[in-house]
Amino acid sequence: MNWDRIEGNWKQMKGQALEQWGKLTDDDLDKAAGKREQLVGKVQERYGIAKDEAERQVDEFANRF
Repeated sequence: MNWDRIEGNWKQMKGQALEQWGKLTDDDLDKAAGKREQLVGKVQERYGIAKDEAERQVDEFANRF
């Protein structure tokens, strides 16, 4: 799924993102607003992981839809 569609459906997908990344807050996800780079940054920050690992997780999340 491309990120334009994810951004457009972000309100519906936000709950699924919270299920996958429980350390993220509603505020984190509101700030990301479905934008890939912002979501990668939040995942990286909250979980203390490398950027490439955060990108992999976010891409896997997007590919499920």
